[in-house]
Amino acid sequence: MARIAGVDIPREKRVEIALTYIYGIGLTRSKTILSNSGVNPDTRVKDLDDGDVQKLRAAIEGFTIEGDLRRQEGMALKRLQDIGCLRGRRHRMSLPVRGQRTRTNARTRRGSRKTVAGKKK
Repeated sequence: MARIAGVDIPREKRVEIALTYIYGIGLTRSKTILSNSGVNPDTRVKDLDDGDVQKLRAAIEGFTIEGDLRRQEGMALKRLQDIGCLRGRRHRMSLPVRGQRTRTNARTRRGSRKTVAGKKK
């Protein structure tokens, strides 16, 4: 396995797809990195030589990825919660943040159903 940015990328996959295993790199950014470094996107990771891996590492250096990106996102959420804005409060309560309804749906955020005693006449 080639180790790039602290992540072991899978050997059997094409480089274009294998780079997406790194947090912060999607398919579009992967294509950009490969075009900047001059590595063929159709080659398999196991067929890369050390020079190609070094080129990829150098091309990835310019992007915020993995731990730094996770830290940035966490700090952004913490800032929203600290200033007490609506988005921060919704994050804190584990409810949908972007205006979705919660009377029905929102099961992913709210968790499994909790039965409430039904009304009888």
